[in-house]
Amino acid sequence: MNNDLIKNNLLYEINDLSLDNDDLILNETIFHNANGYIGVRSNFEEGYKEGFDSIRGSYINGFYDFAEMKQAEKLCGLCEEKQTMLNVADPQGITVMFGNETFSMFEGEVVESSRFLNMAEGYTGRRVVWCSPEGKKVEITSKRMTSFVSLPLFTIEYSVKALNFSSDLIFESSHIGDVKNYCNPNDPRVAGESFDHLVPVSADIDDGVSYIVTGTSKSGLTVCTAVKNVLMKDGAVECAVNGHKTAAHIRTHIDENETVTLVKYTVFSDSIRHEDCRADAAREMTEALGVSLEAHYAAQKAYMDNFWEQSMLEIEGDDDLCIATKYNIYQLLQSVGKDEYSNIAAKGLSGEGYEGHYFWDTEMYMQPFFTLTNPEISRSLVSYRYSILDGARANARILGHKKGALYPWRTIMGKECSGYFPSGSAQYHIDGDIAYSTIAYYLATKDLDFIAEKGAEIVFETARLWMDTGNYYHGQFHINDVTGPDEYTCIVNNNYFTNASAQYNLHWAVRFYNLLKEAGKLSVAEKIGLTEEEVAEFEKAEKNMYLPYDEELGINPQDDSFLHKEMWDFENTPKDHYPLLLHYHPLYIYRYQVCKQADTVLSHFIYEDAQDIETIRKSFAYYEKVTTHDSSLSTCIYSIVASKLGLADKAYAYFGDSAKLDLFNLHHNTKDGIHTANMGGNYMAIVYGFGGLRLKESGLYFAPSLPKQWKSYKFKINYEQSQIQVEVKPEESIFSLIHGDAKTINVYGKAYTLKDTLTVPMNA
Repeated sequence: MNNDLIKNNLLYEINDLSLDNDDLILNETIFHNANGYIGVRSNFEEGYKEGFDSIRGSYINGFYDFAEMKQAEKLCGLCEEKQTMLNVADPQGITVMFGNETFSMFEGEVVESSRFLNMAEGYTGRRVVWCSPEGKKVEITSKRMTSFVSLPLFTIEYSVKALNFSSDLIFESSHIGDVKNYCNPNDPRVAGESFDHLVPVSADIDDGVSYIVTGTSKSGLTVCTAVKNVLMKDGAVECAVNGHKTAAHIRTHIDENETVTLVKYTVFSDSIRHEDCRADAAREMTEALGVSLEAHYAAQKAYMDNFWEQSMLEIEGDDDLCIATKYNIYQLLQSVGKDEYSNIAAKGLSGEGYEGHYFWDTEMYMQPFFTLTNPEISRSLVSYRYSILDGARANARILGHKKGALYPWRTIMGKECSGYFPSGSAQYHIDGDIAYSTIAYYLATKDLDFIAEKGAEIVFETARLWMDTGNYYHGQFHINDVTGPDEYTCIVNNNYFTNASAQYNLHWAVRFYNLLKEAGKLSVAEKIGLTEEEVAEFEKAEKNMYLPYDEELGINPQDDSFLHKEMWDFENTPKDHYPLLLHYHPLYIYRYQVCKQADTVLSHFIYEDAQDIETIRKSFAYYEKVTTHDSSLSTCIYSIVASKLGLADKAYAYFGDSAKLDLFNLHHNTKDGIHTANMGGNYMAIVYGFGGLRLKESGLYFAPSLPKQWKSYKFKINYEQSQIQVEVKPEESIFSLIHGDAKTINVYGKAYTLKDTLTVPMNA
């Protein structure tokens, strides 16, 4: 392997590969290939031995079917149908035969075995040296890529080298449309039942390309996968259709020390994005075959070179942590949708956990990375939310609101998928989260044209929702019967995070109205019937928003009743009873002071200017004692706020827990898919936490600190079309303007003009 990859922590490799079933299914996730449009789990091409569990899946971001969601009591407005992401086809299958023997990791002797992820060039690999029961020794390598340049394309380059024999060589390459989603009735994160979501439409072979077109059972969508097998030497290729699957039988000869390569091209197309996905798949396949595989690899590398240049983050002093951080950033890129039809699922495109649904995780945990490094992707994420704005309006009406838009708690195409509303649909803060991410995009780019086109309408309609939800009581604006981020405390009055989110949302609705009016770009107001009087009401509610505060404790209570409850008995709770939600009835949990995750502490990061530093300090100390961190969204936020408070040891301890979560399978559930929100939170814990970065209306702020475990760290961000590099060393921080116009930045509260390079002593 290239030593530079190892030095730069852009290569992850496992040697002496375990054949334990749990390890295999974990590695399906760890080494999956995705590009934001398609995702393919990293299964052995030849499969496992009979009886092994596997999640053998290929997914399209935003492609779904409807599934029944039965309600025990049919109360008004409760969801009885959900969307679920589908396993759309299996194009992975390749078996290889040498004379009368077939390669299998479970027969003969595995002499060497490894898998690797090359994050510099954007592909995964597998290498095996195998000795057959009859003594034939071969080296098999597989290189797999989902293209970031041609999003529908997935390739497998499968090479066989005969080390001590010559024989006939036969490849059997399969393309299967008759697939199902994985199910596990004992895990709430995946589907509990197996459904026939796919309906065969057609399967045919045209000029050596197999096309399988499949429909969905209820959503009315179609998908086409096309496969072409190219043998890189002379041989005979026979293709056949068998029901809703096709097979290619490829025969050739291999000599001792010769390498024979089969390249398998797969393209995906769907009816959400294309009127005729069969025709689009044919066009994409023609384009894919029109250039060499080496050209596809070169284009992928060029894309990755640009991505890492834009997204650079280096840590000196902890190689394991550095590679875990690089892995997390790479997975964010693999997971994020790059068009208005998709977003980022809770498990990305790595598995079926949470059924491919989009949550608030995107806006609060993942989008900040793209806003700072790849703003065009952040813009696309806001565009997706804009594309389902009518669905959010309809959802608001279902919940009884006469005005405004209420985004679904979990969704794919815009309809609510939450079956348990107390910890789902009641999380109205999702409106504030989406408004926040839209505002953050503007603060980073000052792209007022996009705000005029799409962003302002989101912010205005979510502001309207708060006005219809809340009411004045003793002169203050209250928001009752909602659930905050903490899902162990549900249906409460005046959740602090929700009210602070609403206040920020309302403030920016007024601000955008005035900015667009001054710029002569306020056509959206006429479009949605927004009046000056309505905007004045926004401002009044913002200024009179009720934010709970306890004088005796000097903290912000999580809600009106949180402090009235008995403390959870942590001392006598068995360690194997975490997470609590799997061992205690929800109502039992709701009656105690116990938090699943950061809630008020999250607000003290996101909306830090709403309170003084002492209130934030006391709140952090209070909630730290009652938070279980049963959610992977939690420890990164505690790390960020600990950094702000100067609690260096705590900041680093919380950070370390989050950074290695997936690569080292710390929660023992990565087999179901990566934790994309935690990966975004890991990035924020470095840049927003240790780097002290904040995007505010008044400018760009930094307050760098250096963990004692590191020698240094550095990162790049984009701000108003300029690129800035920040390098933090033990004695100083160095700010460099890589390109763009000079910027005013604030470091430790003092304003500086950054023209080329600026050095600021630590804590100056």
